[in-house]
Amino acid sequence: MESDTPTAADTARQLAELKNVFDAQRAAFRLQPNPPAGERQARLGAVCRLLRENADAMAAAIDEDFGHRSRHETKLLEIFPSLEAAKHARCRVAQWMCAEPKGVSVWFWPGKAEVVKQPLGVVGVLAPWNYPLYLSVAPLVSALAAGNRVILKPSEFTPRFSGLLARLVARYFLRDHVAVVNGGVEVARAFAALPFDHLLFSGSTSVGREVMRAAAANLTPVTLEPGGEIPRDRCTGFPD
Repeated sequence: MESDTPTAADTARQLAELKNVFDAQRAAFRLQPNPPAGERQARLGAVCRLLRENADAMAAAIDEDFGHRSRHETKLLEIFPSLEAAKHARCRVAQWMCAEPKGVSVWFWPGKAEVVKQPLGVVGVLAPWNYPLYLSVAPLVSALAAGNRVILKPSEFTPRFSGLLARLVARYFLRDHVAVVNGGVEVARAFAALPFDHLLFSGSTSVGREVMRAAAANLTPVTLEPGGEIPRDRCTGFPD
């Protein structure tokens, strides 16, 4: 029986893939730093198709990873809200992109001011094991609506779902738009240490501190959603 433990060669390959994907997305963003509404809607539409066409397979993979979890729960609490988020963003993204006029002090008349919304660049998402689909797709939807490129790092504690997600994303997206990188502790640490333009993390408070430390070296803005201290809540593989 083959071991699921990654070898040194596996880890080296995953680290190389992570760097290659990040470099590809950074280069692609520089060539097109502000994609129009139509392209953003197309990518959000791809998220909708991915979810609709593969709902049963994803629910089955999560069921296997958990040793049993109701597929109805997965569809109700993960697939349905993810799909609704993608549909909502696709309908509203053109409106969200509009500049917002702002008031100007009388001393600066006849000048005008407005808030112009611009993409950040390459966004990293570190997702946990407990709701691995929704906590991957929800931030993905927001990042794509904002015009960003996205790299997802699912939890190593949901290997069947994480592997399936990587294959599906590769089928529905170009790797310089959206990519999934899997791996264990070393890959997670390398992921958090990349100079992302924004990094999102959901997981335990203790791991969140480690993610924040790693991101601080690059002054990477971080959004943390710390949860409880469940023993398996180590979505990145960082030690507590």
